[in-house]
Amino acid sequence: MAIPEAHRTNFQTLLDAATQGDLALMECTDAATGEPRYVICAVGHDNGEFVMTPFGHLHDGNPFEAYVPPT
Repeated sequence: MAIPEAHRTNFQTLLDAATQGDLALMECTDAATGEPRYVICAVGHDNGEFVMTPFGHLHDGNPFEAYVPPT
């Protein structure tokens, strides 16, 4: 299974943000369920304002039970 190029690009952006200390963990609300989500964001800047780009949320519960690795 190949990882799509857009995901590889986003992952590199996330790595770059981490290297530069430009990551944040934000509490957001899930648009579908209304539940709180803790979202990993890259922090950018635009005309003196912070711009948060969400990359994903932390998994509730045991992530080893939620995902099946490739075989």
